[in-house]
Formats: sequence, structure tokens, C-alpha cells
Amino acid sequence: MKANLLAAAVMAAVGLMAGSLISAQENQSPGVKETIKEDAKTAGHAVADASKKVGHEIADTSKKVGHEIAEKTAPARETVKEDSKKAGKAIAHSAKAVGKSVEHGAEKAKDAVTSKSDDSKPKD
Repeated sequence: MKANLLAAAVMAAVGLMAGSLISAQENQSPGVKETIKEDAKTAGHAVADASKKVGHEIADTSKKVGHEIAEKTAPARETVKEDSKKAGKAIAHSAKAVGKSVEHGAEKAKDAVTSKSDDSKPKD
């Protein structure tokens, strides 16, 4: 909010100064025109410097807030990380158990079919 207020104040000052400079330039001698030109240049640099300063302040504040958020959410991130590991291990265990069950069932079915086909062979 400070940045917006400062920017608005600076822009208003530049606008007022530019308007007065334009009307003053029309009636002045070349020496005065150069002085006005230099004053306008100086004012422009002042606006640029102030804007740069405000921009850096905003960036610093944003960086601090970002770090604070990261610090406050660290426990939640760790909890999610650990829960994800547990869920992954549980899924892997379940998949392995299902695979073993299917393998065992397939072996039973194979044995059942094989023993029946052995019984149906003619005996000599």
C-alpha cells in the first residue's frame, strides 16, 4: 500500500511539474530552457530511484513472507511426506500379497487339472 501511495504521489508531482515546465518553456530563453530540461531530467532520475527503492522493499518483504510460510508449513510437509511413504509401502505390500495369492491359486488350479488328466489316462 505504501508503494502505491508513493507511486501515486510521485506521478502526481511529475505531472504537475511537467505541465508547468511545458508552459514555462514556451516563454523562456534558451538558457532557461536548458535549466528546465536539466530539472526535468533530475526529477525523472529521482522518480526512478524512488521506484527502485520501493521495488526492492517489496521484494524483501515478499521474500521474508515466503520464508515464514515455508517455516510454518514444514511440519505439514513432513507429515504428508511420511504418510505418503507409509501409503506407498502399504500398497506395495498389498500388491505383493495379491500377487502371491494369485500365484498360489494358479498353482492349485494347475495341480487340479494335471491330476485329473493323469487319472483319465488309460491304464495298461
